[in-house]
Amino acid sequence: MDSTQLALIALAVGTLIGGALAALLLFSLRLRDAARARASTDLPDGTRAVLQGMDDVAVVVDSSLRVVAASAPAELFGMTEGETLAGDELRDLVRSARATGRPESHTLRLRRGSELRSVAARASVITTRLTLVVIRDITERERVEEMRRDFVANTSHELKTPVGAVTLLAEAIESAADDPEQVRHFAGRLTAEAGRLGQLTSRIMNLSRLQAADDLTELRDVAVDEVLTAAIESQAVAADAARIEVVRGGARGVYVRGDVQVLTEAFANLVANAIAYSPPGSPVGVGVKLVDDAVEIAVTDRGIGIPEGEQARVFERFYRADQARSRRTGGTGLGLSIVKHAIQRHGGDIELWSRPGRGSTFTVRLQTVAAPQDVPSKKRRRSKAAKGASGKGASGKGTSGATKERAKERAPKDSKSQTTESARSATRAKGDKK
Repeated sequence: MDSTQLALIALAVGTLIGGALAALLLFSLRLRDAARARASTDLPDGTRAVLQGMDDVAVVVDSSLRVVAASAPAELFGMTEGETLAGDELRDLVRSARATGRPESHTLRLRRGSELRSVAARASVITTRLTLVVIRDITERERVEEMRRDFVANTSHELKTPVGAVTLLAEAIESAADDPEQVRHFAGRLTAEAGRLGQLTSRIMNLSRLQAADDLTELRDVAVDEVLTAAIESQAVAADAARIEVVRGGARGVYVRGDVQVLTEAFANLVANAIAYSPPGSPVGVGVKLVDDAVEIAVTDRGIGIPEGEQARVFERFYRADQARSRRTGGTGLGLSIVKHAIQRHGGDIELWSRPGRGSTFTVRLQTVAAPQDVPSKKRRRSKAAKGASGKGASGKGTSGATKERAKERAPKDSKSQTTESARSATRAKGDKK
């Protein structure tokens, strides 16, 4: 074997050995990288930026359940970087996802501050040592769904009563066709039940409108005096029937931003509720007080009051503090619910103070606005009215409403004096003739 062949064989063997060594080195490097990856807690590129852009609660935890990265909302649930993941149920969810290697989802109860919240949590393994946990707060969604179920159930139950009564009364009228007195009696009852059904339907529609996602459209600067006057006047008949005096007091000339019709209906419901639950002859007070940049409007009665354990439920649909009284007064149980939603739609809030046997006070708080510039003050309006009345009287062109009222009051006296003067003139004339 010559030297050339030996050189070629040596080259081939060297190539094989070099390739084997290179492959062994590459394999070793990959094993090292894999081991580092398994032991590393470094976040994949872009993970932290994605977390910061999320509105939901999201955290990345390592194998020891320590938070490595977190989104901004996660702090509300006490999940901060460097701290152990909070919640036994949430930790069990992460362990389950790591054990199976597949995403795991559960509905849990987590504490946010001092309250428990319902959340939908999902855990997904992103590396051998890191797990991504995404948490979505579904408390409001569950509350709305529960309210929807209650609303449907309560509405169907409440509608059955007047509908059933109308059906029975119609059958009674048909069977008593030969007795006019009975027909008139049943017809009156039928009219009352139809009115109750119409009132219930109207209030359900109003409540649905207030709960709609659309904003209030008829917004303007509203005078609180105008709203309260209209609300009190709308309940004047009921107040007179119950021998109850509604007293209005407090600040005047206050303005708020809102829908005058919605606000008037809300305060009319408060006044009607106070009248319905007050004993005959007792007063109902409506007071207005300015507190900083807000106005507090309180409606107070001296009625039966509400036990402390039931005060949180008075704003629920169809809830009645006194079922028997509500049936007598024709209440639907929707008035206070309408009030609550109306005030909330105006950015305000409502509070209740009540003691059994001492009465109740509902206090509404709304933000005030400056009085419109084109609306003159009360004193200015009075002075202008007085000047206009005196000016018209002097020129002989007419009189104001107040002047007319005074003229009416003096009319009997003036006519009497004119009659007396005419009699005296006639007497003097007769004397002259004689």
